[in-house]
Amino acid sequence: MAADTCVYIVDDEEAVRDSLSFLLESKGYVVKRFGSALDFLAAAPALPIGCLIVDIRMPEMDGLELQERLKALALGFPMIVITGHADVPLAVRTMKAGVVDFIEKPFASETILDSLGGALSRLASRNKRDPAAAAAAEKLALLSPREREVLAGLLAGLPNKSIAYDLEISPRTVEIYRARVMGKMGARSLSELIRLALAAGMQPRMLPG
Repeated sequence: MAADTCVYIVDDEEAVRDSLSFLLESKGYVVKRFGSALDFLAAAPALPIGCLIVDIRMPEMDGLELQERLKALALGFPMIVITGHADVPLAVRTMKAGVVDFIEKPFASETILDSLGGALSRLASRNKRDPAAAAAAEKLALLSPREREVLAGLLAGLPNKSIAYDLEISPRTVEIYRARVMGKMGARSLSELIRLALAAGMQPRMLPG
């Protein structure tokens, strides 16, 4: 499984990225490294789904915020959090956010490899268990970040004008993005589009009030 499985390392410390890469590549994993959560988030829509190893505390965007952003975009990267500042409340928060594991630095090689193996097994089981969901997720991966934002608005039940206001674009531009989303997802109606988005794992955001 390791030979064709990609692992993404997101850590602002170059030494950590280097040491993890060396370990994982020696075990046959394909490794890609990112120095910040923002860099990974920008690249994520075009990346094949793999396991994410993320430092919890980084400048600009921390690991938990990255997890929430990925969930909002229905990008199902199983995430392992590593941290040099472990405490019980932080561990509880990460697990509630859907993180697969919480590992304190410094960690033994066996610890990270065992955690990674479990995360990837879960990912494989998820895809085998629900081929329709996997197919919907593949279509979702074709969307650009802006198209995902428009889809998130539709999933929340917002009209085009509200989506346009939230994204600071014109209603006509929203219509164009909406048509592109329908085409890429292979949806013939709004209800079918919503069904596919939910099957792919997108979660409707709560509206105020």
